[in-house]
Amino acid sequence: MIAVVGATGTGKSDLGIAIADRLRAAGRNAEIINADAMQLYRGMDIGTAKLPPGERHGVPHHQLDVLDVTDEASVAAYQVAARADVERIQADGGVAVLVGGSGLYVSAVLFDLSFPGTDPELRAQLEREHEELGPGILLERLRTLDPAAATTIDARNPRRLIRALEIASRSEVVTPSLPAAPPAWRPSRILHLRRDREQLVSALHARAARMFDAGLVDEVAALREQGLEQGKTARGAIGYSQALEVLGGTSTVDHAVEATGIATRKYARRQVSWFRRYADAETLDVTGADRGDLSALARRIVP
Repeated sequence: MIAVVGATGTGKSDLGIAIADRLRAAGRNAEIINADAMQLYRGMDIGTAKLPPGERHGVPHHQLDVLDVTDEASVAAYQVAARADVERIQADGGVAVLVGGSGLYVSAVLFDLSFPGTDPELRAQLEREHEELGPGILLERLRTLDPAAATTIDARNPRRLIRALEIASRSEVVTPSLPAAPPAWRPSRILHLRRDREQLVSALHARAARMFDAGLVDEVAALREQGLEQGKTARGAIGYSQALEVLGGTSTVDHAVEATGIATRKYARRQVSWFRRYADAETLDVTGADRGDLSALARRIVP
């Protein structure tokens, strides 16, 4: 198994395709498994930079377009499905190429982590309490039950706060975050892509503008008809929440582009911190690299 990880905008999808091309040219089957949580959703294409089918070079892709926007993404469910893909690909003598930047989803495949299921009744109760009492009460309860989780949780994100408290309120022994040195699930080669911060920040703001120019607001308008605003996970995706504000008349496109760029930059910073903890990863500097450069890099990775 080969994992291509890194922050948004580092070229993971292009390198993943280039690696798969090299393996297939050498006579080995290679298939790609998506590890971007928002690319799990059907119809969320522009704002997630999902690689169009015509640019996938005929390489099979898995864990793309498997959820409706009203579904709630679950790392536990993803772990089961993605590992089943890995096992099937390897059983056929192929190479699974895991590509994505959602840190916990990547780690759920690569490392020996376990995740609790959901408790619908407890979740509904916590959601009511959050609405009626606010996040402060729930955060204080989390500090009592799981002080470590309380220090890292973003209390401004209701979904994550409620999920953390749901986990802490149950008796199962779980590992909802990445330990310092997690054991590997299966042998893998991890490629961590890095770009110069100044260049990455500039690229992410340009990317936000391109997405809105490419029709992100129209995409979100169509998804709203499918229930996007009722989706607990999908509606909060970067770019999509900003486009919803444009459609709701509370923001302009220019403001949405700027807000999307800022949110993406903050997310990229968290991704860099997450993947820095992968002690066995090979760090690859792709500053200034275009598709041709990434293809050349793939030739060095797969001689």
